[in-house]
Amino acid sequence: MLSLADIEAARERVDGVARHTPLERSRTFSEMTGADVHLKLENFQRTGAFKIRGATNRIATLPEAAREAGVVTASAGNHAQGVALAAERAGVDATVVMPKFAPVSKVKATRGYGASVRLEGVDYDEAQAAAHDLEREQGLTYVHAFDDSAVMAGQGTLGLEIADDRPDLDTVVVPIGGGGLISGVAVAVKERLGDVRVVGVQAEGAASAAASLEAGEVREIEAVDTIADGIATRSIGERPLEVMREYVDEVVTVDDREIALALTLLLERSKTLVEGAGAVALAATLSEAFDYDDDETIVAALCGGNIDLNRLGTVVRRGLVRMGRYLKITVDLKDRPGELERVSSIVARAGANVYAVHHDRTSRDVAVNAAELELELETDDAEHAASIVEELEADGYEVEILS
Repeated sequence: MLSLADIEAARERVDGVARHTPLERSRTFSEMTGADVHLKLENFQRTGAFKIRGATNRIATLPEAAREAGVVTASAGNHAQGVALAAERAGVDATVVMPKFAPVSKVKATRGYGASVRLEGVDYDEAQAAAHDLEREQGLTYVHAFDDSAVMAGQGTLGLEIADDRPDLDTVVVPIGGGGLISGVAVAVKERLGDVRVVGVQAEGAASAAASLEAGEVREIEAVDTIADGIATRSIGERPLEVMREYVDEVVTVDDREIALALTLLLERSKTLVEGAGAVALAATLSEAFDYDDDETIVAALCGGNIDLNRLGTVVRRGLVRMGRYLKITVDLKDRPGELERVSSIVARAGANVYAVHHDRTSRDVAVNAAELELELETDDAEHAASIVEELEADGYEVEILS
């Protein structure tokens, strides 16, 4: 079982490599929830995520022969960068196997930190299988992303920082992928502070932890599907499960819409950029996925900020839809002069800003004497968006809401 002593020893090895990241109160999210919400800004960590902590501790504890042979790991991105940098600083050769569809930014960053990168498989689990093949073939040491006691202890140093900076906290909310982070954090805060609630959060499309805890053994799901790629694993680890059974109070899930909303709000209101996995703890708090009291002191761990810029626009658009700030509709028009101007006038009177217009009279789904108008609109909120649809329908138009 992971102990506080293990984590405190890891802290000595991690100091000087990982940063002590800020823990800041959010007035915005405190007002939105009624709780006293604080954000652990681990997205400001070196390599952009907490993974440098566990990787540094694992490599620092390798025997000399293993250091000389080199290490190998599998990762969707953040662990890859953590291992790459930790290995480079320790003078150890590192090979990282990443899924073929890993974000380009994470692949480039991992190579930039000096690791040899191979792209194998469609997800983390297939990449992991390929990495184990290299482990056996080349005599390398496999650095597991989460199912490793030294890695878990390194991740637990984040919990020590939370305990140091917010000793009066009531609840800490932590993302769960494989379970390494929440295991380390849970042991650190509970052993340091005592009566603290630990809530774990998984993405709905990668939710294996609750089933594993209920069964008392690791349960694997068939596939993962979530914008939170950093926690998109089919199962948690055996060692994390052992710790979670004793130290984690509750596990909840959030869907991609809630994740996108939290990410967008962080960007707009807190000027803080996180990836999908980095937003799930706040998403669970905002959506009240777990119960909390007014003025309860909650720390949400923003575990990473390595979002691919190609994905960022899509995720923010989803967040704006959730906020009622973006509306995409189709309107059926009679194919006659003045109809487009008439619809435009209704939208203008309603105070919406037009992002894009697509007018189509050739689609097979459109009648010969009709046309389809697709509009992308900037709206103030959900009520404003609904009023625009109502005004168009009141004027006799058939409206379909696309997003």
